[in-house]
Amino acid sequence: MAAAAAPGALGAWQAGRARLVAAGCAPLGPRWTLPGSLTGQRLGPAIRARGWAPAAGGLPSRRGYSSEVKTDDELRVRYLEEENRGADLKERVKMSSSEVGPFVSKIRAVINEIANLPVPTIAALDGLALGGGLELALACDIRVAASSAKMGLVETKLAIIPGGGGTQRLPRAIGMSLAKELIFSARVLDGQEAKAVGLVSHVLEQNQEGDAAYRKALDLAREFLPQGPVAMRVAKLAINQGMEVDLVTGLAIEEACYAQTIPTKDRLEGLLAFKEKRSPRYKGE
Repeated sequence: MAAAAAPGALGAWQAGRARLVAAGCAPLGPRWTLPGSLTGQRLGPAIRARGWAPAAGGLPSRRGYSSEVKTDDELRVRYLEEENRGADLKERVKMSSSEVGPFVSKIRAVINEIANLPVPTIAALDGLALGGGLELALACDIRVAASSAKMGLVETKLAIIPGGGGTQRLPRAIGMSLAKELIFSARVLDGQEAKAVGLVSHVLEQNQEGDAAYRKALDLAREFLPQGPVAMRVAKLAINQGMEVDLVTGLAIEEACYAQTIPTKDRLEGLLAFKEKRSPRYKGE
């Protein structure tokens, strides 16, 4: 999996044939890793860029709507070298009961960080995304898949339940009844079946290179990149937070998020570009 770069750039993390593409800019520290078998390995040179970050340098809090600008944040593209099938069961067998809980908690925390990245994220499913692999994808804003991809929350086969957010994010993605059916049965879906139930937004026939979903994810990311970075960040906050509350509260959240865009230089640049009939040059300020 993976991701992020400055406004106007793309980033990608790869986990076998399941990847995450992030459009925009998000600060990932030099030691940003996934726990256990999901440890991130950096391949090639780091991407460095100037960009914007959440207030106080962290990821947005559950009720945070600030769009404070920061510069000189160090950004890196990181790759996961293992195929993103989920947990390493051989590793899990060696763990004592007391070790399993903290291990799963670390995975859950990382998945939550992905969900809270202040940029649009797209999961590209070109192969297997089972258990934790699908939970990673569910933490993304958008999911696209090859028709030959396989995905499912299969934990009940092992007498456990999804522990990386699957019991919460799958019902929110496809509805409670269908989510219960898939989790109770541990059913594995292909790309077409996933599209039919609303688990993915796009499904494509696989190409010879085996990266059809990844290419589609990049196309989507390129559509997002020209937009104002601060607007993209607060739009994501407004949608995510608003979905968890009643409509009246959601509208108040939207108002608070909209207010964050009013004093920005980008808003004035957008109006000026429209007046001058040219493409805007946004800086995330």
